[in-house]
Amino acid sequence: MTQALRSDLGSVPGHPSVAALRERFGSAVLRHEVVAGDEHVVYVDASRIVELLTWLKDELSQGFNFLSDVTAVDYGGGRPIQVVYQLYSIPHRRALRVKVELPLTNLRIDSVTRLWGTADWLEREVYDMFGVHFEGHPDLRRILMPENYAEGHPLRKDFPLRGRFSRAEQTRRALSHDPEDYYTPLELELGGVPQAVPWKETGGGAVPRASAREASDDGSEARRESHEGGAD
Repeated sequence: MTQALRSDLGSVPGHPSVAALRERFGSAVLRHEVVAGDEHVVYVDASRIVELLTWLKDELSQGFNFLSDVTAVDYGGGRPIQVVYQLYSIPHRRALRVKVELPLTNLRIDSVTRLWGTADWLEREVYDMFGVHFEGHPDLRRILMPENYAEGHPLRKDFPLRGRFSRAEQTRRALSHDPEDYYTPLELELGGVPQAVPWKETGGGAVPRASAREASDDGSEARRESHEGGAD
């Protein structure tokens, strides 16, 4: 059974950063909970997240210089989506989890990429999976799903367990692509897996190599010319 969340520390040792946050930021610290035995969690005002995390990182008495993770949780039922920041202070050897709650009607919060470089891809993943927009992110786009993916955000509770399209529609979409375009001639011959598409420099900049079909056509033409030359 999941341990009940609680706001009183009881026999759990107090967390010095929680007391310091309350003293400095007052009502911006909404509540404090202890979960899983000794994991301290603070819920804060989303509008002050950058200010608060900046202080936790730069204040010498706190020193949370390592951002372990940025993730999100959707509990469904129209409840807010929680954005979770897992911090660790290497100098003081302590962890702290900071959460904000965003209403489904306004899934926006300031990016913390200027504080920790690791937030870049972590925020992109939360955007991709949950639809949270991180204001000020330098390159906010999908990171796991295709850029043109139009089916929503897969880790949201409102995401369907089955696809929105019928099997016939899925088949039609699949048949609209020629799989040979994604393989090299050698891969098609050997039945191997597709390789990464290399880039080559041209006068106009970097461009992807020719498609498998174009490469195959060029190779066939070259072999034909070589054969004809040998016959002469």
